[in-house]
Amino acid sequence: MEYRRLGKAGIKVSELSFGSWLTFGNQLDVENVKACMREAFNHGVNFFDNAEAYANGLSESLMGMALKEYRRTDLVISTKIFWGGNGPNDRGLSRKHLLEGTWNSLKRLQLDYVDLIFCHRPDPDTPIEETVLAMDYIIRNGLAMYWGTSEWSAEQIEAAFEAAEKLNCIPPTMEQPQYNMFVREKVEKEFKPLYEKYGLGLTTWSPLASGILTGKYNDGIPEDSRLAKFSRLAENMKEKGLLSDENIEKVRKLSAIAKDLDATMAQLALAWLLKNQNVSTVITGASRVEQVKDNMKAVEIKEKLSDEIMEEIEKILNNKPE
Repeated sequence: MEYRRLGKAGIKVSELSFGSWLTFGNQLDVENVKACMREAFNHGVNFFDNAEAYANGLSESLMGMALKEYRRTDLVISTKIFWGGNGPNDRGLSRKHLLEGTWNSLKRLQLDYVDLIFCHRPDPDTPIEETVLAMDYIIRNGLAMYWGTSEWSAEQIEAAFEAAEKLNCIPPTMEQPQYNMFVREKVEKEFKPLYEKYGLGLTTWSPLASGILTGKYNDGIPEDSRLAKFSRLAENMKEKGLLSDENIEKVRKLSAIAKDLDATMAQLALAWLLKNQNVSTVITGASRVEQVKDNMKAVEIKEKLSDEIMEEIEKILNNKPE
């Protein structure tokens, strides 16, 4: 396992990390959460990702129970604040919700601090100055070590940096965007100036495009699959064109490359992401210990991806941002 700096920050995160979205509390109980986290940690994972919105807070509670097995300094723990409830001040990036959301997350996680805290989405109803000042307070008061954004545009991130400089506040360190073989525009094009100008780090999510890049949807949607269980997710992916015949055909061709490398399609998709040095860590997810084991093998497959193989993959994908 390689440990990469989070952008220009001194903290290091495992190149593969483990997240709780859709699984903790929905598919996994506390014993299975512990088993999956233990397997990931034993493979070198030190970064575990969460959010106040996941399973309405239950995800954080389950992770909090599991964290008791570890030495705190060995872990990098994150949460994300935006959707905390249904009240008028239970969501968004106001100073009130950022602080209350952080306090509530820490209670559920049973921690004094998280290492990373993210603004889970941009908030058009809150001035960027208010958000930056609140995040600065959270960092300076030891509730978190570093703050960042998730699914913000380059323009919005730039505004946060400018506000931080104007207000003499601690600027963001990282962004958490969706990134996979089919979703590339932000990471490879839009954010490119931010890596050089600010040293922005990336903790990327949805590396397998909700399972499409595992190859399990090549012949339809299996009844026991995530897309079958989360129909709204399947509808959303169809609307965005991710679950298209063209993409399924690409996965079939990529699966042949994976087979030649003695890898699964999922391992190839993860390894491809790890070749991008602007990516600090790739957040994986799993509902079984066996999936964790399989995902971790991607670090070995990464070493097999020569320039020639990467070019072959690029020809199949045919979607590199201009």
